Amino acid sequence: MSNLERDPREIRCGAGPDGEGPDGEGPDGEGLGEVLAGREVPLGGPRAMAVSRTLPGRQRRMIGAWCFVDAYGPQRAEMRVPPHPHTGLQTVSWLVSGEVLHRDSLGTLQEVRPGQLNLMTAGRGISHSEESPLTVLHGVQLWVALPGEHRHAGPAFEHHPVMPVLRGPGFEARVIMGALGGVLSPATTFTPLVGAEITVDGAGEVPLDAGFEHGLLLLDGAVDHLERGPLRYLPPGRSRVRLSGRGRVLLIGGEPFGEEIVMWWNFVGRSHDDIAAYRKDWMEGEGFGAVEGFDGAPLPAPVLPAIRLRPRGRAR
Repeated sequence: MSNLERDPREIRCGAGPDGEGPDGEGPDGEGLGEVLAGREVPLGGPRAMAVSRTLPGRQRRMIGAWCFVDAYGPQRAEMRVPPHPHTGLQTVSWLVSGEVLHRDSLGTLQEVRPGQLNLMTAGRGISHSEESPLTVLHGVQLWVALPGEHRHAGPAFEHHPVMPVLRGPGFEARVIMGALGGVLSPATTFTPLVGAEITVDGAGEVPLDAGFEHGLLLLDGAVDHLERGPLRYLPPGRSRVRLSGRGRVLLIGGEPFGEEIVMWWNFVGRSHDDIAAYRKDWMEGEGFGAVEGFDGAPLPAPVLPAIRLRPRGRAR
């Protein structure tokens, strides 16, 4: 999915301080940490569906290598995202309801449905489009920043129709990315991380990697201490999280990302010059290939801001 904002903010991310939020308790307490409020962003224009963007945010820009979280729906809508570029990241498409058709410059044509994973690794550069029929759409679009040693890797695409499941008293977790409680996703990752959809039915304790920071996002239903919209941040040091109620929760997490990055529009780089070069290549038709079969023109890149983009700390 693209960031379709015509005047995208400069997003400054990278290494920075960690700490417990004002709502936090001990590593295994009942508190669910710091509240990261989202902002509403139109996807595809003022009459298109709106998404709630909780990463990057004012308080915290990354959770592990996860650098972008858009949640949308449930809403009856038609998704239409024209061809656009990406660099230095992976896109993770996960649906609760609906269907979305992915095309990319590698020649991929792949629909994704609930419970399935579409994973695109941009590396040095790829372009793609996404579209759906008029239907009830509900899901999340996530980005994972690639570490420096892999950010120029060749582009790639993976579709995983069935994801492994971790089961415990009161919960069932489909492991989307990385590992949770010893259950490993088949998806390719480049840093230690986790992504999972947790179905809560009663009360249970979900195991966590104490070396990771984590985020929790309520997808549907009613789960104690969570509400629709905000992302809850959990600092490193927790070996489990207690969840009770009935609903679905997105869990993301990873080792705190130790590099500084610059994220602007649909690019992740390490400097202003990186971003300016990516933008120039896209506008000149170089480096990103072409998406075949989409009925429409590619997205033009926004104008760069008047000031130089600079990487800064990953947290406020």
